[in-house]
Amino acid sequence: MIDRLKEDVQTAMRKDPAARHPLEVALAYPGLHAIWLHRIAHGVWSADHFIIARLISHLSRFLTGIEIHPGASIGRRFFIDHGDGVVIGETAEIGDDVMLYHGVTLGGDSMEREKRHPTVEDGVTIGTGATVLGPITIGKEANIGAGAVVLNSIPPHCTAIGNPAELTGDCTQTVREWEASLRDTDES
Repeated sequence: MIDRLKEDVQTAMRKDPAARHPLEVALAYPGLHAIWLHRIAHGVWSADHFIIARLISHLSRFLTGIEIHPGASIGRRFFIDHGDGVVIGETAEIGDDVMLYHGVTLGGDSMEREKRHPTVEDGVTIGTGATVLGPITIGKEANIGAGAVVLNSIPPHCTAIGNPAELTGDCTQTVREWEASLRDTDES
């Protein structure tokens, strides 16, 4: 547990050039506090103590301005920079080494009790004010630009910008390989 807390502080130190000292990060970074409280809430949620988990989540939102549903699954070395206004829905799945900026929404597109929030794979960065909706996948090491509205899956190693989000730059080879792997999976 202590190692995990240290890892989170080290992640913030690595990803935020404004961070000056580990103690500053541990005491004054609301994104870090939201992650720590989420881990507690998620553990309680996983033990089927839903009301207590929601209360912990609610307290976290009050203290940090960041709303993470206790059912959301979040990997290691996750960092939220600035954080205010971030919303992460119940069925969201976030991999390792993901970074979100303030105002990001990982939202649902259905009222059904099903997978309705995004899956964000390892190494993804999502810019300020981006909205990612539905049970889509943001591929490994992809980048989502500030203010983007993402309604479709984004292939690994690609960048998406705009509203609605479109791929930018050259990731043609990646897209071909990704589409081929999806076809292979569908045929299995």
